[in-house]
Amino acid sequence: MEEKTHRSAAVRDGLGVGLAVGLSGLAFGAAAITAGLSVPQACVLSLLAFTGASQFALTGAVGAGGDLAAAALGGLLLGGRNTLYGLRLAALLEVRGPRRLLAAHGVIDETTAVALAQPTPQAARTGFVTTFASLYIAWNLTTLAGAYGTSFLGDPGVLGLDVVGPVAFLAILWPRLAERAELRRLAAIAAVIALCATPFLPPGVPVLLSAAAVLVVLAR
Repeated sequence: MEEKTHRSAAVRDGLGVGLAVGLSGLAFGAAAITAGLSVPQACVLSLLAFTGASQFALTGAVGAGGDLAAAALGGLLLGGRNTLYGLRLAALLEVRGPRRLLAAHGVIDETTAVALAQPTPQAARTGFVTTFASLYIAWNLTTLAGAYGTSFLGDPGVLGLDVVGPVAFLAILWPRLAERAELRRLAAIAAVIALCATPFLPPGVPVLLSAAAVLVVLAR
């Protein structure tokens, strides 16, 4: 009975986080179109990448006129943290066989947070699956809605939609920055590096250089 209660709570947590965060797909869809991507491109990016911060970083760099390779590399660097989450969740989720590929696709900030917050392994697995399923569906549907709706506008920038991407990106990062002073210092160092490099380097490259700030943390 107690385990059933834990799993029910995990389902509620997963649905709450999944549906709430999934609404951010509207902002990504709008930002993608504003950056010059097509509706299919925005949707495919959400289907295959499925990591908000990386997607916003990529579209932001592309929208600024950056090289696609540099923009993609910046997104990959941000998404690299999911590998560390996977190492932490591997033993907890106990996924075997081909299902590991699907589970790996769902390892992001939100699914990790919900899974690790549960009191038992069974509840953790329930929370992970619920969060992954609800967030994946909501994120992709709202990406389509945001992209399709924005595509009807002649120039989305006229309505100020060009700021949607950066604002949504900051909204995703802010809760994490508010939790730890070390992360705020890391973000500040990265911002200084990017600002200093921006006047001299093509769009997208300063973001890659700012990732050097992570080396300070790794060295410690």
